[in-house]
Amino acid sequence: MNHPVTSRIEWLGQTAGQGVTERSFRLSRGSGAVPGVLWSSGTPPRSPVVLLGHGGSGHKRSERHLRMGRWLASTAGLAVVAIDGPYHGDRVESPMEPAVYQQLIADEGIASVTARMTEDWLETVGALAADDLVDDANVSVFGISMGVRFGLPLAAALGPRLRCAVFGKFGLRQTEALHPGLCSPVLIGTAARAISAPVLFHVQWDDEIFPRDGQFDLFGALASQDKRLMARSGRHAETHPDDEASWQEFIGRNARGKADTERSDGQLVQGAHAGLRASL
Repeated sequence: MNHPVTSRIEWLGQTAGQGVTERSFRLSRGSGAVPGVLWSSGTPPRSPVVLLGHGGSGHKRSERHLRMGRWLASTAGLAVVAIDGPYHGDRVESPMEPAVYQQLIADEGIASVTARMTEDWLETVGALAADDLVDDANVSVFGISMGVRFGLPLAAALGPRLRCAVFGKFGLRQTEALHPGLCSPVLIGTAARAISAPVLFHVQWDDEIFPRDGQFDLFGALASQDKRLMARSGRHAETHPDDEASWQEFIGRNARGKADTERSDGQLVQGAHAGLRASL
């Protein structure tokens, strides 16, 4: 597989602690710079990689991403990458209100923005793999809310390289809380039907942004034979403390594919957080 040249990655800073190294970077692309962060344990090289997609008004170093990145790197031994979403984080001079960035995305066109984000992700993974920092043949995707909007088409584009995905708080329909130009059920549904890797799908039962039936329809569209529906009462922004542990454990158990699952089980069980999981 051909990778982008490594000189396109500019390393901006590094911190280390509790067995995890965090490195900030910027990838140069013709469509603009891609700001990102890489978490890794340092060994082994070319570890399977997990891509974290943040929600609307979030950024690559959100508190959830920090927890997920550090746990998956230290406990599961994975490489973890996050990049800023469109008109978010270090892609803009200052944080934008939801109505502002939603309008910008709608003006550019949701299909165009989605394609650009997919290429941002794929080129980021390729550049890191060229430096032997991640294994781009074993990739997993995590996304909640807006992280699904751009993460699900990414997962489809990965094809057989996708090992697993955790998605949640998103569906094929949306309420008036979002700009109507963001609604793209055909694009999202088509991507879902292209995904065959294991998927854990999280539904907020009382979601006021993505109606429950639309979330169920998206779950039904996923082509995976190993897909699990996890439901939790509460509104869109609510997250039960146990849920994050369930997402982490699912990724940790599936990110290496079937070949290495048994070898990693013992470590994951010992290091995992206790959590309630409801699978239907």
